[in-house]
Amino acid sequence: MVKKCLFLLLGVALLLAAGCSKAEEPAPAPPPPAAEPAPPPAPVGVTAGTINLGKSIDADKKIAAPMETFAKGDTIYVTVDTTGTGAATLKAKWTYMKGGQTTVVKEDSQSITPTGPATTEFHISKPGGWPAGDYQVEVFVDDKSAGTKTFTVK
Repeated sequence: MVKKCLFLLLGVALLLAAGCSKAEEPAPAPPPPAAEPAPPPAPVGVTAGTINLGKSIDADKKIAAPMETFAKGDTIYVTVDTTGTGAATLKAKWTYMKGGQTTVVKEDSQSITPTGPATTEFHISKPGGWPAGDYQVEVFVDDKSAGTKTFTVK
């Protein structure tokens, strides 16, 4: 009978020991998959890109043949490519430079409201012909300079 009690006590002790053992920790969760980088934000407002000079434009208001030298009787065009959306004011300021003096020939402005890439043109002409010399046109977007182009009349 003592053996039965010892076996019984030993069995109960083993069951208690098994019940008190530390449960295994669950494996840590794998890290979430790396998210793809967010696309860059769309441009806000209108920004100027390429500025070209020429003596003619096509149906898309693009300069047919870019140039920097013109004849006295040419009509001179400048085009500005823009990107972005919204309202903006483009301005072209044409100047003549001679002997260290700069004279404004013409200033034009246009209000635009593009919904994507666009091209805007400005031009100057003079029925009696342009004086020979050096000229410049500066393009502005909302009163901020977007670039200049110099040209010569021969």
